[in-house]
Amino acid sequence: MEPGRKEKCLLAELENQGILLENLRAEVQKDLDVFDLICHIAWDMPALTRKERAEQVKKRNYFTKYGEKARKVLNILLDKYAQEGIENIENLAVLKVDPLNELGTPLEIIEFFGSKANYMQAIQELEQ
Repeated sequence: MEPGRKEKCLLAELENQGILLENLRAEVQKDLDVFDLICHIAWDMPALTRKERAEQVKKRNYFTKYGEKARKVLNILLDKYAQEGIENIENLAVLKVDPLNELGTPLEIIEFFGSKANYMQAIQELEQ
């Protein structure tokens, strides 16, 4: 999938400064999101993989404010993030692929959250 708008801007700025993402990843030798990679290199933050970051979110019980079906969707999206990256969960098309499509149509899945705005808010909170 294509990177999100913020990630594109960040990557473009890095390239303008002569810094290539592939070189940074090779240096760290871990498959990190751009955010984690930069925080690790620039501020010596722990180099968390997407899987490690997803596990931290699960431990914080972030999903308790949602109903059972919505929590299931968020857990699946968190697993997708751990495997594929953030840009895949930002796109509504993700609701059409396995295993999310087994929960219903994209419209039905969004209704688990009450509205599209609530769904998008949940995704933003999940990303943060």
